[in-house]
Order: sequence, then C-alpha cells, then structure tokens
Amino acid sequence: MRQILDDIEIKILKIIEEANKPIGTWAVENKLREENVDVSTATVGRILSKLENSEFLEKQKNIGRVITSEGKLAIKRAETIKIINFHQDKLNEIISTEILENFVMIIQARRAIEKETTRLATRYITQDELDKLEEVIQRQEQKSKSGESIADEDIEFHRTIAKASRNSILESLYNIVSTFKQQSNIFENLRRQINSPYNASHKKIYDAIKNNDEEEAERLMSEHMDNLMEDVLTYWNIYGNSKNNIYH
Repeated sequence: MRQILDDIEIKILKIIEEANKPIGTWAVENKLREENVDVSTATVGRILSKLENSEFLEKQKNIGRVITSEGKLAIKRAETIKIINFHQDKLNEIISTEILENFVMIIQARRAIEKETTRLATRYITQDELDKLEEVIQRQEQKSKSGESIADEDIEFHRTIAKASRNSILESLYNIVSTFKQQSNIFENLRRQINSPYNASHKKIYDAIKNNDEEEAERLMSEHMDNLMEDVLTYWNIYGNSKNNIYH
C-alpha cells in the first residue's frame, strides 16, 4: 500500500506534534539532526510549505507552525500503512514459496474475514452495490457457460461485498489476503483440473444479502470458503507430488 508521505515528511509532522507549541524551521532542522537525518534548511522549508499547503500544518504568525487535526490523522494513516505493508511483505514471503499448503492458510484467513464482511454488507449495502453484485453474477454465469475465465468476476464480487461492509480495516485485510499470486486464476485452474464444476454460491449469497438475512448470508459465505478449501485439499491429494501442475 503506497504511502502518501515520505519518511522525512512523517518525521517532521511527528516533531511538530510532539513540540506542543509553534515550532520554526531551525528547530525542526535541529531535531532532525538529533535523529541523524541530515537535510538542508532549504529542504526543511520546502517540506514545511508542502505540509502546510496540504493542511497538515498551520502557520501561527511569525513564531512557527503547529500540527492540524488533518496532520495528526496523516501520521496515524502513515503508521497504519507501514504496519499493513510489513504484514503484506510477510504474507508475500510465505505465499511466494508456491506450496499448496499456503493456499489453505489463505482460505482460512479469507473465511474469517469474509464471514464478517458479508454479515456487515447485508446490513449496510446500498442499492447501487446490490445492482453491481447482480450484474457481476450475470457476467459470471454467461462466461461460465461459454467456458471463459470468471476469475475477474470472482474478485469483483468479493471486493464489492468487502467495500459494502463499511469497515475499512476489514476491507483492507481482504484486499491484502485476496490478491496474492493471482489466486483467483490459480483456484480456477485448480477446480478445472479436479473437475469441480462452477456452482451458484455467489447467487445464493447475493439473494441472502438482498433479503437482509445476515445469518444466512454469513453461513453461505462460510460454506463457499469451505467448498474452496475442499477443492484445494482434493487437488493436494491428487497432485501432492507434482505441485507445479497448478501453475500451468
């Protein structure tokens, strides 16, 4: 996940926040040097102006700048992104081994996340989002009948539900876990190799969400993930000694 601010900008915001009073360019520069960050006065001045223009800082007469509520929020966002990126790197390290057992971990994580996003989406989804889910399902059914890939529609369906949950943390977690190594394409190929037919689970989930049945929607999403897990384990039992088949 891309940072909006770079490391020095974040450091400067933190320095001004911790000062609890207006602070000038020289004071910021000295604090940076105490943290072994060597930048020129001109560079500090440019960064301060940029942060002020972004409404993260506010100038108080001629005595310096103070941090705004937007600036404090920017620090929190930057720290959250740093944590997410750290865990994303760890997950990528695990999954990049391309060992099938790791896809079991992905499904377990998705099952936990998507049960909750589905329950919340049932409560908060808008009509526009319901219409989008219906349109995605129609495209998926048409492509399935003609033998085309439905991986993109699969991603779009689950991502729309995650967004409709109105929980940005769960949505971010879903996006992190769900996008590794083109897993929708891999799972699609996996199902094809073990002759597991496309089922109408998305339509059932959609119907439960549309009917405002939180428990049924959550149950159906859990069942959907369990079926995917079963397909992975079936594949493992058949192709366990030739793992790379799934990627071809």
